[in-house]
Amino acid sequence: MKNISFSCLFSCSASTVYTHIPTEHLCSHFLFETGGKPEASSTVEMEELPVPQNIKISNITCDSFKICWDMDPRAKDKITHYFIDLNKKENKNSNKFKHKDVPTKLVAKAVPLPMTVRGHWFLSPRTEYTVAVQTASKQTDGDYAISEWSDIIEFCTADYSTVHLNQLLQKAEAIAGRMLKFSVFYRNQHKEYFDHVKEVQGGRLLPSVKDNSGSHGSPISGKLEGILFSCNTEFNTGQPPQDSPYGRLRLTVPAQALFGPHTRLYFGDFYCMYTAYHYVILVVAPRGSPGDVFCQERLPELDAADNRFLTCVATEDGQLEFRHAQDVILEVIYTEPVELAQGTVAEISGHQLMSLSTVNAKKDPSCKTCNISVGR
Repeated sequence: MKNISFSCLFSCSASTVYTHIPTEHLCSHFLFETGGKPEASSTVEMEELPVPQNIKISNITCDSFKICWDMDPRAKDKITHYFIDLNKKENKNSNKFKHKDVPTKLVAKAVPLPMTVRGHWFLSPRTEYTVAVQTASKQTDGDYAISEWSDIIEFCTADYSTVHLNQLLQKAEAIAGRMLKFSVFYRNQHKEYFDHVKEVQGGRLLPSVKDNSGSHGSPISGKLEGILFSCNTEFNTGQPPQDSPYGRLRLTVPAQALFGPHTRLYFGDFYCMYTAYHYVILVVAPRGSPGDVFCQERLPELDAADNRFLTCVATEDGQLEFRHAQDVILEVIYTEPVELAQGTVAEISGHQLMSLSTVNAKKDPSCKTCNISVGR
């Protein structure tokens, strides 16, 4: 086994502890069999150390969790360290030719339990993990006596919290650019889509569950139901672009039909796809609707009249004026059904640029513009 030096941070109620395992001890104390429980070897001869029992995981966030377990109190004085084996749960559908994730071996001084494990460099949001624990006693020669491994348990990390989303929001605001006027929301699709809307759905566009595009920790991916619209316009014409990655037919709906005093506006995500383009996902939900309730609990709300992305302001003559950010591509999710009769369907004159599609697009984890210091 290749020698690797691990350095880990654990925070707990008592203190924050940095602990390092000497490289020369790693091979003897971190030997594992693929697909099974971690296997310990070359232990120091001494009275048997207790095996952690009934492991419990709590207070799970996107990049931290609390862990505790039961242990024979008579042996607590002998324990100096805890060894924790943390691994991403194997995905049966994963690419078999892709390198496996390197297991994370965490080491902490024996602090009072429960202990908080925190680290965005080894914990990702919305990810299933397995964890097992050993107790250890550091000897005078620097070696460790260790217990058997505990049973392996599984848990899943959480979505981004509103704290993390507000960090993304601030990054998005920094590059949003000036605001341009617009008058319609639009949605491009194929002829078969609109035929289905007319013949099967009674002329209504129905919400569907959002795909997994964008940040991996986004709380709306795979959960929020809505209809995706665009509103960006071309700088030189003030009109929607004539190209689209989604289809040659375009439904245009007057902006006031979907966005105004009767709705709330939420920030959903900020991401890019290994290109210079950056995308901001916004959610527009009629007040009191199920989508509104969902977003109130999970997303930062924006002032519809005063934000950097999408605004609706009443003019002196009582008309509503709409503006969108120039330097980001907005993806607007409307959470309720939309009547086809509210707008018009026409064919665009441009091209279908499939390369610009964001369907299930994965976020570039290396982009400094749209990433924050938590799991991607």
